[in-house]
Amino acid sequence: MKVVILAGGMGLRISEESQHNPKPMLEIGGMPILWHIMKEYSYYGFNDFVICAGYKQNMIKDWFASYFIRNNDVTFDFTKGNEHVTVHDRHCEPWKVTVVDTGLHTMTGGRIKRIQPYIGNEPFMMTYGDGVCDVDIAKLVEFHQSHGKLATLTSVKLKQDKGILVIEDNTVRAFREKRGADGTTINAGYMVLEPEVFEYIEGDETVFERDPLERLAREGQLMSYSHSGYWQCMDTKREKDILDELLLRGQAPWKKWQD
Repeated sequence: MKVVILAGGMGLRISEESQHNPKPMLEIGGMPILWHIMKEYSYYGFNDFVICAGYKQNMIKDWFASYFIRNNDVTFDFTKGNEHVTVHDRHCEPWKVTVVDTGLHTMTGGRIKRIQPYIGNEPFMMTYGDGVCDVDIAKLVEFHQSHGKLATLTSVKLKQDKGILVIEDNTVRAFREKRGADGTTINAGYMVLEPEVFEYIEGDETVFERDPLERLAREGQLMSYSHSGYWQCMDTKREKDILDELLLRGQAPWKKWQD
């Protein structure tokens, strides 16, 4: 099953970093967050990726073009008047990576629609290139296959870390500590989609999270896989620093693979 990763946006909310690099290429722990997401899937045996690129898409292509050499010891021999390259050890992930230029201003649904020729008539997974998670992807796929619907998304509950105000008629009636049920359930990505989902997307202007998902929900074709573990997007410099710190301390929940 192929894994589609949306990696084409401009990352305006973290513009102090993404003005130089596409957001999925911003590094945490010395490697792009895109790489971390791919390692998550690879841990569960999913190694065929389709990257929906856009903003600064050439940087994503260049990074993968040099990935093999960058991750192995290399001898460059110029002694005979030409270049001879010897790659030692040849350690690399068993990945197949297709990077597709899905346009600079294309919306999320449009990006998914554009990679349809690379998916064919098969189920596929899809997630966003700016968030990490410790969801059990094997169980997510098993859940999707068990219910027979067209789409599954992973839902997480954002933790509420502030005290709660009880307000009536603009008057604060009470202040209490947070409870587990106070969080907001959101779409965390990590979806499994049947190929029929392509038919719900009209074109480049389609925002996948609006008409397609809303229509799937109305038709009873959208299921939620509830995840109570770790999930974190990287929308701000502060969130990037949090992810960096977790890796530095060896406490990154999403990092299940061995170095």
